[in-house]
Amino acid sequence: MRIAIQTADLDAPRVDGTRVYLWQLLRRFGSLAPDDAFTLYHRTSFNPHITPPDFSNYYVRSLPQPLLWTQTRLAFSLYQDKPNALWMPVQSMPFFKNPKMISTVTIHDLAFRYFPQHFPLRDRYKLFLLASLAIHRAHKIIAVSRHTKKDILHFYPDIDPEKITVVHHGYDSSMFSAKEEKDVRKKEKCLQSFGIGKSRYLLYVGALQPRKNIEMLIGAFNVLKKKESFSDIKLVLAGERAWLWESIERKRNQSPYREDIIMTGKLPFCDIVTLYKNASLFVYPSLYEGFGLPVLEGFGAGVPVVCSRVSSLPEVGGDGAVYFDPYSESDLVASLEKLLSDEVLCQWYIERGREQLKHFSWDKCAKKTLDVIRKDV
Repeated sequence: MRIAIQTADLDAPRVDGTRVYLWQLLRRFGSLAPDDAFTLYHRTSFNPHITPPDFSNYYVRSLPQPLLWTQTRLAFSLYQDKPNALWMPVQSMPFFKNPKMISTVTIHDLAFRYFPQHFPLRDRYKLFLLASLAIHRAHKIIAVSRHTKKDILHFYPDIDPEKITVVHHGYDSSMFSAKEEKDVRKKEKCLQSFGIGKSRYLLYVGALQPRKNIEMLIGAFNVLKKKESFSDIKLVLAGERAWLWESIERKRNQSPYREDIIMTGKLPFCDIVTLYKNASLFVYPSLYEGFGLPVLEGFGAGVPVVCSRVSSLPEVGGDGAVYFDPYSESDLVASLEKLLSDEVLCQWYIERGREQLKHFSWDKCAKKTLDVIRKDV
């Protein structure tokens, strides 16, 4: 079987959850289906941190073109190459395509439908158009959580539920392996470089954008810092600036504790591991997630996780996390205080998080995804 995969997202300089998802599956497809031929279509050069492996049954096609790439250059190449199946790992789809080519699209989330105000106007219209096109034009849809499937059926009620298969993301168990821990110990100087030293700190990992609800996290941190027993604590925001990040930086700069709010910017992988492993708590206050991969990373790092009680997050976190109302600053403060004041409770949640991790595997995700792509072809 000849399978085409859109991999242009792996050219992007910023590494986010959807790109990690694609990269992790490409690390496995070649060995899972050695008799199939996979053509990886992209634009220019892969990001060196998420470059696909060099399997003998992988064929890479670089198709440079700056504008409307999916609808023009990719669509034309697919007509030329005539693959049996096409997988679009993000929510887009060529409008013109060979009807004999069976297409599958992965839908990660529909945040732009719930929070259009959190997206730049141009991006908002683009997402509305591309998601609708992909959902209606694809033969099959992969939803990364049961909640995402529910959202698809809510906003696109004409879609047949049988067309949608839920395939959860996986978790990279090697991220916090013994070897990594040894490497991390050598690099713990990064804590000092951020002014953390041996201080307790709350950690957030992810893009800096409004939907992540970081301004509310900063507000809760301000309240926490006023209490004598938590006056030493710091807040680390580990992530790159994304769209509409300016209000987050303003909120930080207005804080009386701004010197204890550390915005790291882009980080090497080893520093992210160090920050996870040494955090007092991992906090994920997002207003909406299609999946929420950092929650699993918090579990894997062996730290207590506090996250929003919304969208897919309870589905992913199970009983391994402490949940709070993301619209209630006081609820978040109470959740943070509860864990920071009780080491026994923290250890209980760490153990529950480790148990929850066992439900997620990139090997399982890759196999199920490939089964969907190849079905009915």
